[in-house]
Amino acid sequence: MPFRYFIKQLLLPPGILLLLLVLAWWWRRSRPRLAGLCFILGVGGFWLMSLPVVVEWSAKALEREPPLAREEWATLGRRADAIVVLGSGRERGDPAWGADQPTGVGLGRERYAARLAKASGLPILTSGGLHYGTPPTEAKLMADSLLDDFGVTVRWQEGRSRTTWENAQLSAQVLLPEGIKRVVVVTQAWHMPRAVWSFQQAGFEVVPAPVGFLGVDNARPLGGWMPEFKSIWQSGQLMNEAVGQIGYSLFYR
Repeated sequence: MPFRYFIKQLLLPPGILLLLLVLAWWWRRSRPRLAGLCFILGVGGFWLMSLPVVVEWSAKALEREPPLAREEWATLGRRADAIVVLGSGRERGDPAWGADQPTGVGLGRERYAARLAKASGLPILTSGGLHYGTPPTEAKLMADSLLDDFGVTVRWQEGRSRTTWENAQLSAQVLLPEGIKRVVVVTQAWHMPRAVWSFQQAGFEVVPAPVGFLGVDNARPLGGWMPEFKSIWQSGQLMNEAVGQIGYSLFYR
């Protein structure tokens, strides 16, 4: 996991952009033209990533599954047998709570899953393993939060997965033996196509329940052409997902 983490952080923004800026400085005298190109690519990459309008356009290309209509929530029990909520990491050791907590993204997924579960009566499975090898699992963090924060009891916890592919494969080991083959999958809208494909490959019929859409009107002044720090993080998430989709198409088919 550490090797995979370091390679990922180096080859994807902002790591690769910082590397370009370092190379621009290193080559400023010996290779001025190449240094200039690296500087333009590094600074230009950061500028594009910081624009809300770029986040909006990029997300539209990834968010291919439509949201569930509100009136569909109560009838999900006719189309599925369980709800699966995918993990999204965790916040480490917040002193206010005295323990690790789900991320803000994870809480958004939990809230949506809780609403769906209350409306439909479907049971929930949380899926997510150890984060960098340290307990508790993401599945347990989400299960505890769903109970404490949203009043929903989780029936199953899948606490070994590290990737979306493993989310699906290991959830199948829990659910398929119980005859559960139709699942509502809750994750970010931009992550949903890869999640749906992974769960279908694991033997499930999938009802997508995307949340956290970014490909909508950014509602920023000047149409989102002013840079914002938050957009850099969002752009990084979207680029990571685009690379993930390409990787899955190459290695899991």
